[in-house]
Formats: sequence, C-alpha cells, structure tokens
Amino acid sequence: MPTEVAAKTTVPPVVTTPSHVETSIGALEFVDGYPAGDTAAKLRDHLDYVHGVDAFMNTIQGVSTMAIRNGFHDVGVEDGDVLIFSKLMDSRSLFLTGNADTVYFWIFLDLGKGPVVVETPSDVLGVIDDMWFRWITDFGLPGPDRGRGGTYLLVPPGYDGPLPEGGFYVHKSRTTHAFLVGRAFINEYPGNDPAPAADRIKKQLKIYPYVPGGVGSSVGSFLNGKGPLGQLTDPRSPRFVEGTGLAINTIPPADFGHYELLDALVQLEPAEALDPEIAGQFAAIGIVKDEKFAPDTRLRGILDDAAAVGNAASRTVGMGAHPTDNFRYYDDADSAWWNMLFDGGYEFLNPPPLVTPEGIKPFPNKGARKLHSRSSMFYTATCITPAMCMRLTNVGSQYLVANIDRDGVAFDGSKTYRVTLPKDIPAARFWSLNVYDNQTRSLLQTDQLYPRAGSQAFPSPAAEAEADGSTVVYFGPTQPDGVSRGNWIQTDPERGWFVLLRLYSPLQPFFDRTWRPGEFEPVR
Repeated sequence: MPTEVAAKTTVPPVVTTPSHVETSIGALEFVDGYPAGDTAAKLRDHLDYVHGVDAFMNTIQGVSTMAIRNGFHDVGVEDGDVLIFSKLMDSRSLFLTGNADTVYFWIFLDLGKGPVVVETPSDVLGVIDDMWFRWITDFGLPGPDRGRGGTYLLVPPGYDGPLPEGGFYVHKSRTTHAFLVGRAFINEYPGNDPAPAADRIKKQLKIYPYVPGGVGSSVGSFLNGKGPLGQLTDPRSPRFVEGTGLAINTIPPADFGHYELLDALVQLEPAEALDPEIAGQFAAIGIVKDEKFAPDTRLRGILDDAAAVGNAASRTVGMGAHPTDNFRYYDDADSAWWNMLFDGGYEFLNPPPLVTPEGIKPFPNKGARKLHSRSSMFYTATCITPAMCMRLTNVGSQYLVANIDRDGVAFDGSKTYRVTLPKDIPAARFWSLNVYDNQTRSLLQTDQLYPRAGSQAFPSPAAEAEADGSTVVYFGPTQPDGVSRGNWIQTDPERGWFVLLRLYSPLQPFFDRTWRPGEFEPVR
C-alpha cells in the first residue's frame, strides 16, 4: 500500500520572525525564530528601559505623596501633626500648585496601629486620599458632613476588629497611611483676615485613636454579644506647626531618585495596596515588596536614561503640551485654557458626568485608564477628589491652567502679558489667579511673596474691575504704569511660568461655557 503523506498547513509569513529584523534599537538576529548573537541582551536592555519609563510615568502619584511626607519630616512635621498655613501659603514653600488664597491644613495619618478618628472643622473644603492619591472621602462642604464638621473613622487595610454602630463616617483605606488636606475660606471675614479661619481649625480639629466599644457602640450591642464595651475617650487636639513662611520642599525628584522614593513607598505599605499591573512594571526593574532595590551598573545607567525620558514625557503632558491630548477646555483648539480632569475624571477613566435637570448622565465607560490624564494631574498638582471636576454649581472648586499666550508661545518671564476676565466671573465665593514656576510647579518666587490676584483683599489687594465690569490682570517683571497692585502679578525675567485660574463655588456659566476667560496678550 502507498504511504500516506500528511498534508502540511501553510504557514503565513505574518506569524513568523525573519532571521534579520531592523528596528530603532538596531538589527535583531534570529536562527529559525530563536534569538542569536547579542539580540537577547539588546532586548533585555530595551525592555528594562521601557519598564523604567512606564514605572516613572505611572507612579508619579505615589512618589509625590512620599516626597511630601519626607518634606514634612525634614522640617519636623511628623505623622499626626498638622501643618497649617495660618497666614496662607507663600512662595517660600515648594508645593505642587498650592494656592495663596485659603488657609491650608495638611496631615499624614498613621493607621498602622488601628483605626483613627478625625473630627473635622466646619465650613472647610477637604479630602482624604491614600498614599497612592486614591480618593477615600471628601469632608467639609462636598463631604457627608456638608460643611458642618463631622467625625470620620479611617480604617486600615486588613482590620477585622469591631466597628461602631453609628456616629461616624466610616471609610476604609487601602494603605496604612492616609493624607488629609483641607482648605478654609477667608472671603467671609472683614478684610479677608485669615485669623478667624485658622483659629476655627485649631479649635475644632481633633485626631485620636479609635477605641472599640466606646462612642458609637451601645451597651445593648455588648449585652447581645455583638461587640465589646470599651472606655470613652476624650477627643485630642493634634500638634499644629505653622507653615506660613516655612522653607520646605515637597517636590518629587525628576531623576533616579524617583525610583528610590517609589521603593520606599512600596516597602512602607502592604503589597495589597498596589495595583498589580503597575506593580508589575516596577517589579520588572527590581522594585519589589520586602526585597532590596539594588540595580547593578548596567541597570542603573538604563534607569537614569528612563527617568530622564519619563520626566520629559510627564512634563510634556503635565504642561498640556502633548499634541493630541484632549485637555483643552474650550472647543477652540488654539485656546490656552485647559484641564486634564475633564478628560479623565477623578479616576482617570471617563469625563465627569453631566449634571442635567433629569439627573446625572455619565459618559460611556471605555474600560481604559487615561494614563496621560493621570500623569498630567500628578506632575502638576496634588490630591484627587470628584469635587475637583464635578459639573455641580456652588460646591467645590474648578480650575483652568494656561501655559501659553494667544500665539501659542510659552510665557517668558522677561515679558509683560495681560488677560481679560469678562464681567460676572462665575464664582460664588471668590476667584483667583496664581502664578507658578515652570520648573518647580510651585508658587513663583519674586519680591511678591504671594504671586496672585483675585477678588479677595488678602494677601494682596483685590483686583479692580474696569468700567464695563471686566477685570484685566497683568503679568510681568515690573508693575505697568497706571495698573493697580491688585491687577499685577510679578514675574521673574529668568524663569518661565504658568497660571491657574480658580473658581470657588463655580456657577453655571463656567460649565456651559457661556463665560470664558480671554487669551493672554503680549503687551508690546
């Protein structure tokens, strides 16, 4: 009988790897599909580089929290202490786009020994995030206490002990440390004096350990075997440290130090706190929980390069300069004004939902994280909350960023510019413009300690309106003739800068875009 020959399946060329492949990293050689010569080593180095860039750009949020915490520790502000800016933040403090308009208070909470109680002050705007800048809860005006002050219980990961029946706003953190930031307003006080707001914070803010079975737990629950009966504890006031005038650096490093801070965060927090996909990126370069990060000379050189490119890319998206990112707030693509959060929302997944007379209308979920939106946000700013980008009037705050003039040219500190804000600026509480150094993304350091202008009369005079109700603000190294101090923000001829427009308790004309700020005009 004839021998049967099995038919062979035709192999499409597209599923095979040629013996010689030209790429941007050089020629790659294969022997019938198996890497030959130095190909495997080339690809190892390239993959380490790719993982290094991804690890840099996708962990800016965590590295930033560690930089802030280290900055606090460097000036003696420990976990549980409150850094309060009683006379507002000035340019001596390096914080990513901090404002010179409100009384800030900042706290790192240590949940390592168990749940912590925070009694928040009234009439503030605040947020609690975990160490990866993931939102835990708002407090104050956008929070469940709605500005009346409330008692919050923060529960660490892995806690399985008793919790109260009531009396607390209970929230679980994915990390054993949490970051609380609050802002108190001064516009309601005579002369916009910040002292009453600072005094209220110091009087009302309490931080203390939670005692199971105490306040919030009934005797009946104990008698029915549903929990312990604990001691009642007196609320304790934390230690306050004055921040106004404090020279402090909280800016994350832009070089290899980024990976060192990332490793410190990974070792500080439980492995379960990590996003496994992102953790896989930095595990590939040697940053692993409970393992020593010690790159050899080869890997260190690659990571130095990866950090340089990762920082450059993060700076590009963080300045709104990426050519195809959809960050511009107005339909006019040539407008300077932008906000990355209206592209990705506070979770960097979808734009914030529309608020209509019929209710909330979310955008379709595309199922993908908007990575540039996240990198842009945390390269430029700190903290995250829905209140930063919700389309809800009279609550929270809204922001627009500008880095370029009407011709698309980056601001030059040696030149003078002006911008016109049309009448009826849509902010129920107040509005402001703050100027920032391009390099530090912090308040620009000039002879003006508070580089801002706005509707408040402190810490600089209130801006004066024109006869038609519009407000014109000038930016330049010297005060223009005939321009009042409240309508001029000083710049440094040696430094590039950008500006944030803030609208506190924004009104509908901002959201429906019937009101929009003018573009920046060079003053010739």
